[in-house]
Amino acid sequence: MILRSDETQDVDVPGGGAMRMHLFRPAIEGRFPGVLLFSEIYQVTAPIRRLAAMIAGNGYVVAAPEVYHEYEPAGTVLAYDPAGTDRGNALKFTKPVAAYDADAQAAVAALLQHPACNGRVGTFGVCLGGHLAYRAALDPRVSAAACFYPTDIHSGTLGEGRSDDSLARMAELQAEVMFVWGRQDPHVPFAGRESIRQRLEEVGATYAWYEVNAQHAFLRDEGPRYDPALFLQTMALTLDFYRRTLG
Repeated sequence: MILRSDETQDVDVPGGGAMRMHLFRPAIEGRFPGVLLFSEIYQVTAPIRRLAAMIAGNGYVVAAPEVYHEYEPAGTVLAYDPAGTDRGNALKFTKPVAAYDADAQAAVAALLQHPACNGRVGTFGVCLGGHLAYRAALDPRVSAAACFYPTDIHSGTLGEGRSDDSLARMAELQAEVMFVWGRQDPHVPFAGRESIRQRLEEVGATYAWYEVNAQHAFLRDEGPRYDPALFLQTMALTLDFYRRTLG
């Protein structure tokens, strides 16, 4: 499927200024389910753009917001190097959790209003973005969330003050959620994964749970941790999940 991948939209976030979203959609007439894709700490990098294009090419309107829009000029991409990692991690703990939530609410509204969106919205995220995809799914307008190796949910350390309420708010979840983890991921150890799954069971959430033999960031198609076979396997699971929950 030929795509449009050159569009951006600047969305006004109350209290947070303009947030740039990068849009990917089929280059044909029609209306499609929307997917709000949250990046890792490096913002909308080349691997994130390829990931967004892969999802869009299966019949979705994908919007990837710049998660640090209050702190970096529009269009900023952090490098996959020590300096970029340090900057991304510093901003992850500088931005208040309420600001992440305001971004998600504004992005969902903008995606629903896009003329190519059919009114069904899901989320997707990797690393930091996996956590944000989960939090965005607390919005009742979101029907499904695919969360790949989300960081900080188990420890409750997202945002300013390193104190979030993601586990506590899980009872609000109405969306179906899909979690994908790497067993060799040092950022979310076994005990952390188990605490998340136990909470999902406590609140009676509707969820799918997959653990694979992989490192953190195994989905990123740059660097030594990329696992192409697991990329294909888990993206097939994701697309099946979206077809069932979003259409």
